[in-house]
Amino acid sequence: MKQIRFHGRGGQGAVMASELLCHALVHEGNYGQSIPAYGFERRGAPLEAFVKLDSKPIRERTQVYEPDGIIVLDSALIVQLPIFNGVKANGFAILNSRKKMTLDDVPENVETLATIDAVRIALEVFKAPITNTILLGAFAQATKLVSLQSLSECIEINFPKKIVEKNLVAVARGFNEVQVVTRSGQLQKAEG
Repeated sequence: MKQIRFHGRGGQGAVMASELLCHALVHEGNYGQSIPAYGFERRGAPLEAFVKLDSKPIRERTQVYEPDGIIVLDSALIVQLPIFNGVKANGFAILNSRKKMTLDDVPENVETLATIDAVRIALEVFKAPITNTILLGAFAQATKLVSLQSLSECIEINFPKKIVEKNLVAVARGFNEVQVVTRSGQLQKAEG
């Protein structure tokens, strides 16, 4: 089973992103589970959401304490919270960051680091700092655990018609503009 932990703030769309990712994983024939954890339950407060992925039914419905990787929607959380706690060896980190980051900036258990200035893209696409679908596109490119096509199809199915087109642009830009580095020293270019 693969387990993913999202870090964001209330109102940023982390829970919606975890649900959309779960839909896309199921769309591809997997079993998936999306679990929100709100904490203080107020707009702007840090929150976590979790996704579990497996080829067989998932019975356990608990939070994820030892994820295979993390997706961080708010760059401020990188220095404010212990977001890397519990990440398994050979894990991944998909980070919204304006700052250029290297593998030296993350713990050694992170094998794959993907960074993208999702806020810049969001302001261009949405005119607001809505980064969730951008980071899902980055996740698809960096991990290959889900396809851009499945994410796009699930956006078309699950989002209100008035926001579908902008979210399709956002997820594609995340997929195409993410910078991915691995411990093996290879820089992976977006494959468009």
